[in-house]
Amino acid sequence: MRNKGTTITRRELLTATAATAALAPLRQEGPHVWLDMDQKELDDAYTQSVYAANLRQIVRRWATNSEAARERLGPPERLAYGTEPIEALDVYRTDRPGAPVQVFIHGGAWEQGSAKSYGFPAETFIRAGAHWVVPDFSWVQDVGKSLLPMAHQVRRAVAWVYENAASFGGDPNRLYVSGHSSGGHLAGVILTTDWQKDFDLPPDVVKGGLCSSGMFDLKPVRLSARSRYIDFTDEMEEALSSIRHLDKLHAPIIITYGTLETPEFQRQSRDFAAAVEAAGKPVQLLVAEGYNHFEILETLANPYGLLGRAALEQMGL
Repeated sequence: MRNKGTTITRRELLTATAATAALAPLRQEGPHVWLDMDQKELDDAYTQSVYAANLRQIVRRWATNSEAARERLGPPERLAYGTEPIEALDVYRTDRPGAPVQVFIHGGAWEQGSAKSYGFPAETFIRAGAHWVVPDFSWVQDVGKSLLPMAHQVRRAVAWVYENAASFGGDPNRLYVSGHSSGGHLAGVILTTDWQKDFDLPPDVVKGGLCSSGMFDLKPVRLSARSRYIDFTDEMEEALSSIRHLDKLHAPIIITYGTLETPEFQRQSRDFAAAVEAAGKPVQLLVAEGYNHFEILETLANPYGLLGRAALEQMGL
């Protein structure tokens, strides 16, 4: 307890705090390694926990809300799109025949995450008359620290959905892709795939895309602390930087980010949207005011939320 007569006023507290801060040593800025950022600033800009203190709370909420959705909807169908055990996807089916399909690519910094934790938006899409499909794929540490096998897996997952949509009541000609964070990066890779050359499929397999809080040029990512667990190569950087392959983009795209995201994730989205527009391709840039990197994804589970409304409108629902 505070002794009588020693009450600290708000003004005194602020003055003391300011004085303490003034005495604290300033961090010595190092040489710039990307734009106006030194190494620590760049590392922080690709480390979400620095900008989102509630990271663990929200990720746990995704998991519990996904369990709650499955209690209401029933378990999804688990269907294989490849031969490896991880190469399977969760299909949450709507009752509407010939319904469009939304394929969601989950995030997790390419090193974690699973389809099971991303069932929470399913109910919104099912009630609107669309199937919600979430593929699993390998983590980067399990495939030689390379992003190339992961990119190939998610592309094969989309190709499988296109070729097998009718088997679960979906319309292959109304196939849409969305993704968040590193999944937003992989969604961008999917949208800039040469489907005709690589899979002998129509170039417009995907009819629309939503990339939320993603990365679209791997050059600065390669310079960041993420290179500690990813063995970036020139080939990988070039092949998986979707901003460099806009000639292969054949679908309208929605790009989103929150105002409380890291400066690099905001810039990546703005630059990607500007490049798509400059290429003469249809693009919509949505900014979520007051949302951080993790909070923005929860709006996908709300038909009136920023992402949920945008995705449903893109699908014509």
